Amino acid sequence: MKQTFTVTGMTCGHCEKSVKQAILALDPQAQVVIDRSHNLVEVSSDQPRDKIAASIAEEGYAVAP
Repeated sequence: MKQTFTVTGMTCGHCEKSVKQAILALDPQAQVVIDRSHNLVEVSSDQPRDKIAASIAEEGYAVAP
């Protein structure tokens, strides 16, 4: 299932890497595409949306509802 998240606070490549690693820790098979300039994170995963959002938030980034 493909899901798109609006994530604010990503300002550099390290931020993108942190978000991607958090998602992959939850689901190692996930496909993650990040567009930092538009604050978008696209995730293809079978994990529930709230769990993915929580994993991103735990890294310190704001996830829009």
